[in-house]
Amino acid sequence: MVRELGSERKLHCVLLQKCSIINLTNIGETLPDLNWSRGQYRGKIRFVTNEEKAYIAGFLDGDGCVMAQLVRRKDYIYGFQIRTSIVFYQKQTRQEILSWLKDKLNYGYIRQRKDGMTEYTIVGFKEVRETLELLQSFLRLKRVLSKLVLELIRSHPKNMSPKELVRLSYLVDKTAKFNYSKKRTNTSKTIKDFFKHKSFPRRDFKLDSRI
Repeated sequence: MVRELGSERKLHCVLLQKCSIINLTNIGETLPDLNWSRGQYRGKIRFVTNEEKAYIAGFLDGDGCVMAQLVRRKDYIYGFQIRTSIVFYQKQTRQEILSWLKDKLNYGYIRQRKDGMTEYTIVGFKEVRETLELLQSFLRLKRVLSKLVLELIRSHPKNMSPKELVRLSYLVDKTAKFNYSKKRTNTSKTIKDFFKHKSFPRRDFKLDSRI
């Protein structure tokens, strides 16, 4: 459970396992100046205590999103890319906590939206996998979704094929059931329809009717 108390910005995380409290009262004073970068920083996750893992997992459960998407890419031979991402949301008046998260996880980028919200986004198989593996045992609301995304990442082949893309697209469909996006247009049906199109070179692909 994550909550903010008063103007002192005391952020508490009630640990379900240890029943202790992490106090980040001075987080606003100890953070460096915010550096808004468009490109994603690809570092290495620093040492994170169990208390901090529980706090970050609670933040992700309450004010975050874990996503897998099928993205149309005309420069890809099979037409689509599977993209995984983790996003934390916070109002711009409290955005310093996102800088603390980025400092701990050492991946991703922070951007300010025009609607008064700020996003901290982590994109990529390696980055998302390491972050979810770090938080998995502390997640509650997003634990099943996290397992599905990890399964998708771990089973992604080095050499993609149409059949593999169709298989993975079904996993993407499963993850979508946990989110509430109204803009989702690419599904497993989209992928199959793409491969059935007469203009697609299908020498290495024959769509199984059971798929």
